[in-house]
Amino acid sequence: MSCPNNGQNTKIRRGKDGDGTAYFGQVCNDCPLRAQCTTSRDGRTIAVGRYEQRLADSLQQQKDPAWVADYRATRPKVERKLGHLMRRKHGGRRARMHGTIKIDADFNLLAAAHNIARLSMLGVRSTTSGWTTATA
Repeated sequence: MSCPNNGQNTKIRRGKDGDGTAYFGQVCNDCPLRAQCTTSRDGRTIAVGRYEQRLADSLQQQKDPAWVADYRATRPKVERKLGHLMRRKHGGRRARMHGTIKIDADFNLLAAAHNIARLSMLGVRSTTSGWTTATA
């Protein structure tokens, strides 16, 4: 791991859970930027999560223009639909149940009801031969 201010390197000491800590103790003693970095007499300490490399890779991927274009094309649609469920009378903002399994099932039922209502507004109907629209 590199020091954010001076570029000095130190090893990351990892625990059993995969999280780690980078100790810059010796490096900080002679650093001219120490006052900007830390007030600790033992030097700067940085906590490093087990997914730090994955996060850095994702941030690098997000700089790709193709990724940005795809994100801009799909995210607004998804966010808009979630917003409809949250702010309308469907009660999506407040859970009516306790427990993540029940809340997940309730939200899936809410989304299904919203989709069925939307299909009926579009004129989609079930017939004996399959689905059809009112204009067909």
